[in-house]
Amino acid sequence: MTSLDSPPQALPGPTGAAGKQIPPAAVARLTIYLRALNSLLADGTERVSSESLAELSGVSSSTLRKDLSHVGSYGTRGVGYEVQYLSRHIAAALGLTHDWKVAIVGAGNLGKALARYGGFESRGFDVVAIFDADQMVVGNEVGWLRVSDVADLETVLERTGTNMVVLALPAAVAQSVCDRVVSAGVRSILSFAPVMLQVPDGVTLRKVDMATELQILAYHAQRAQTPGQPE
Repeated sequence: MTSLDSPPQALPGPTGAAGKQIPPAAVARLTIYLRALNSLLADGTERVSSESLAELSGVSSSTLRKDLSHVGSYGTRGVGYEVQYLSRHIAAALGLTHDWKVAIVGAGNLGKALARYGGFESRGFDVVAIFDADQMVVGNEVGWLRVSDVADLETVLERTGTNMVVLALPAAVAQSVCDRVVSAGVRSILSFAPVMLQVPDGVTLRKVDMATELQILAYHAQRAQTPGQPE
């Protein structure tokens, strides 16, 4: 199983220059660089220095240069990086040049918010289906999608060519639905369910636990309000 809570070395990542796997921490920062580069492109910027891109991304110049070396981009001394080229290069390293079709299981408040989010398409993710078990919800429109019955999960996943699934489900049903998603051939799953899910080898599971993140944030906020505490 691969999950967000696995040790870093167990996480598969994109491959960079010479086919080497990019470290997970660098992968996370590459997504930030890509966002900054796309913002520069929108403003018509053609070139950017490592210092400027690092500042926009909230990292040091040395960290940025090291991260970009994983994808074989070193820039030109005194000239910097060509924004459009570097954006394409990072997108390719992250796998964003592939055709990613996403289904959301769970049409509650979170699922509907995710389905309506307009930023997925611009980042290479096409939300093609949304499911729910509540017959009062099935058939309703969410954005441009119509909610499908989760009983038809396998059929719809195959018909739409879904290769990524987001689980926005209660803990009690998350594992059983996850098992069905895996059996349908989907190998990339993002879970918002408040439970640890089990998946077989070859399936990548990322877990988003907002309560845990808030707890970590509270810890740091408390320490900031109480100076002088030892680390």
